[in-house]
Amino acid sequence: MNGSGKKKTASGRMIVTFLLIIMQIVWLILLVNKASNNMDWLSNIFQILSIVMALYIVNKDDVTAYRMGWVLLIVIAPVFGGLIYLIWGDKRASIFMRRKIDAGMEGIQEYLSQKPEAEQAFRRAMPRAAGCAHYLSHRCGFPVWQNTAVKYYSLGDFQFPDILEELKKAEKFIFVEYFIIEEGLMWDSVLGILREKAREGVDVRIIYDDFGCLSKLPNGYDKELETMGIKCLRFNPFIPVVAVVMNNRDHRKMIVVDGNVAFTGGLNLADEYINHRSRFGHWKDSGLMLIGEAVWNFTAMFLQMWNAFRPGDKDIEQYMPHEEYEGQFEADGYVQPFCDSPFDYEAVTVNLYTDMISRAKDYIFIFTPYLAISDEMSMALRMAAKRGVDVRMAIPGIPDKKLTYRITRSYTIPLLRAGVRVYEYTPGFLHSKSYVCDDETAIVGTVNSDYRSLYLQFECGVLMSGNEAVLDVRDDALETFEVSHEVTFEERIKTGFFGYLERAFDSVLKILAPLF
Repeated sequence: MNGSGKKKTASGRMIVTFLLIIMQIVWLILLVNKASNNMDWLSNIFQILSIVMALYIVNKDDVTAYRMGWVLLIVIAPVFGGLIYLIWGDKRASIFMRRKIDAGMEGIQEYLSQKPEAEQAFRRAMPRAAGCAHYLSHRCGFPVWQNTAVKYYSLGDFQFPDILEELKKAEKFIFVEYFIIEEGLMWDSVLGILREKAREGVDVRIIYDDFGCLSKLPNGYDKELETMGIKCLRFNPFIPVVAVVMNNRDHRKMIVVDGNVAFTGGLNLADEYINHRSRFGHWKDSGLMLIGEAVWNFTAMFLQMWNAFRPGDKDIEQYMPHEEYEGQFEADGYVQPFCDSPFDYEAVTVNLYTDMISRAKDYIFIFTPYLAISDEMSMALRMAAKRGVDVRMAIPGIPDKKLTYRITRSYTIPLLRAGVRVYEYTPGFLHSKSYVCDDETAIVGTVNSDYRSLYLQFECGVLMSGNEAVLDVRDDALETFEVSHEVTFEERIKTGFFGYLERAFDSVLKILAPLF
């Protein structure tokens, strides 16, 4: 099948899938409505269920805005609300999937112990950031490493050639994990190398998220890759059934080559990410290349996910970094790759971002394509600005999703009022996800500053401290602000009847934003 035929098949699959979901929702509402009208006692039971669910939600240890959204929905639709929450609302993943993910870590965790010398050196060199590193290594199981070189890319256009170059050097294994893969120049170039390496006997494995690729790849593409000698895992196959487990997507992006080199960042394997295709103006993304010991954290993340669904790796040590890679690894500050999972009862990235905001002394610069944050994160940003910290945030100038863009803009209003400076990237769509603080620490990864990324999806990132790359992230932010439009509070607040109407609409969107 040619490329255009595959795209038509993928698009058709997406349309059919969503039509089936809509039909299920409509059928469920009609069924409950009919049953309630014919049987008053059943309607009373559904309303009692809604009351019980509302009380459960209010007392649940969860994000305030998430709870408010569901309580509002139950108040608006007391007959259906409680039932909808039971089917869709609880963010906890299925016990079945949780057990698989936990099992995937067996045999790997013992190799993720923190080296005391690295931690002690970190504490001496950067005492202000030491608590963050301790949290990641001791609470979350992702040690901090030295002996790792870091290269920062301010555009996907710059990262792509290095990805191809490092893939060609692979001798042992290549691990690829992405939310979106789409046929085109970028993916075809990568796939050509992967096929060749598989023929040479290199262990090539790919994980892609089935929902992320729903409109990009035809059904059964994983089997097509297997015929090329490439092992493939289609994560959480998307079934057109209204179920909470469909919320948990693999949004991570990583490539690991021979355990010595890793790539991550906002880029997916599709042409708009390298500006080979223009959809929303100039696409600004960012990424990292790591060479050295810290790559092991990424290898472990991949192996955990792989062995959760395709168990079989016994000799874990063979995947660890080896110093014969062009001599000794270079040392550049401290590097700590991490994963954020909806299964571990830890909002890892929320905690990291909030800690960074709270200890910022001079400045904190933020890139995010979407903004829908908790009251706690919003309060931390506003308080930082009020205590004199230079807080700046860049968001897209051209949206990829208009409703999401409206929600993002609405979340900036209280920030602007408090003195946070907000910039819209006028050349196009900003897809970078980064935080940088005081020339000391930075986080670059896959995590958007919205509820889906922060609480529901599998994500990954890199905490860097004392690296040259931290300054590169800072310089990129300053250059981006220069070509962006700085938004004022007055711009966001429209007066008159229609202004009040728009703000009322935005208020409803903000309440419902965490639900979607």
